[in-house]
Amino acid sequence: MSAVAQRQLRMRVLETLEQRAKGFRSREELWPLRVPPEPLRLHDVVDEALGDDRTGFDERTLRARTLLHLSWNDGAEWDAWAIALPSKAKLYCDTDDEETRVLASGGRNEGEESDRVFLQLLAESAGELFGIEMSGGAPARVRSSITDRDFLVEFFVNLFEVTGAEASVRAAIADPARAGGHDFQLDVEDWLALTLKPSC
Repeated sequence: MSAVAQRQLRMRVLETLEQRAKGFRSREELWPLRVPPEPLRLHDVVDEALGDDRTGFDERTLRARTLLHLSWNDGAEWDAWAIALPSKAKLYCDTDDEETRVLASGGRNEGEESDRVFLQLLAESAGELFGIEMSGGAPARVRSSITDRDFLVEFFVNLFEVTGAEASVRAAIADPARAGGHDFQLDVEDWLALTLKPSC
């Protein structure tokens, strides 16, 4: 498929996503983000937008920015990423080994403020606020386009505490509990220093 044809298909999908996002609703605990009634399978939206033309369409061309990429030693991977719509609003998505889902919309495609709100709420609820479940132990590798190390530490402290993954973090570092066994944040800092790779 030519680059021009791929761009045309991409625009059709983005226009359909723009329409679907108009039906997202705000909730007080998610402000300023808006969410669909349930996570929206991206595959279904592409089918709706392209029909028989979807053959050869690469959904990765929709990705404007990868916020987080997590991978584990067993080969499992998970991404949180954003789509930039023609209106300049963003859609927040996640991709695991099975599917890609649109989880929320919010913020214009400028700056990181809404990106941080999305990730913060994702971690604090282990995905529950967005209709997904985040679980499992600490990943072996982390990549992020967010360069604020303090924010990333806070994200993972919240996520690991909610999902009960503290033991897997301590098992991954050489000197856990260097603050007398009581400051998990220091363990996460050490773990992140080992696992964080160059940005997405």
